[in-house]
Amino acid sequence: MIAIIDYGSGNLKSVYNAFVHLGEEVKVCEDASSLKSAAKIVFPGVGSSKDAMAGLAERGLMEPLKDGIKSGKPFLGICLGLQLLFERSEEAGGCDCLGLVSGDVKLFPAADGMKVPQIGWNTVNVKKKECPIFAGLDDESYFYFVHSYYCDTPEEELTAGETEYSVTYTSALWKDNVYAVQFHPERSQKNGLKVLENFLKL
Repeated sequence: MIAIIDYGSGNLKSVYNAFVHLGEEVKVCEDASSLKSAAKIVFPGVGSSKDAMAGLAERGLMEPLKDGIKSGKPFLGICLGLQLLFERSEEAGGCDCLGLVSGDVKLFPAADGMKVPQIGWNTVNVKKKECPIFAGLDDESYFYFVHSYYCDTPEEELTAGETEYSVTYTSALWKDNVYAVQFHPERSQKNGLKVLENFLKL
């Protein structure tokens, strides 16, 4: 069973429906007990890092989430679910995040012709061809993005995929049992469904 973390505001329905479409048993998780019983964990997210961290704390999910990841359960972070793995985000005046990955989440710099947020289709340059969630997908495949902030890590070996939008940034991360993507696989048509299907096979 897959637990989809509900921290109070997030794009849960479309992620839930995507996994159901793939034939997977899914449960929306609002408390620690349902998180502990899951075989895999998915953390989708939209909105503010600060609000999401507050929601995790209020529902008592922060430590159980960390424990689940540390126990080796396959984890998939989506959009904000990637950003919250980092140490700190600049969003909304700045906030501490989960601190599971070194680095910061930064606002896209102003650039000619580049609107913030990035909304729409962009490619992912797969840096780690052996990354399981990209199995069967071509390099530079298109995915759907919606975000104003990007992830910057000094741990270059964790970057499974990169995307360029005024800067080149980590758009996919792989660390042991942790997989996380900046794009929205649930909105990325066949390429996104392939990523979710690959996650189910872990």
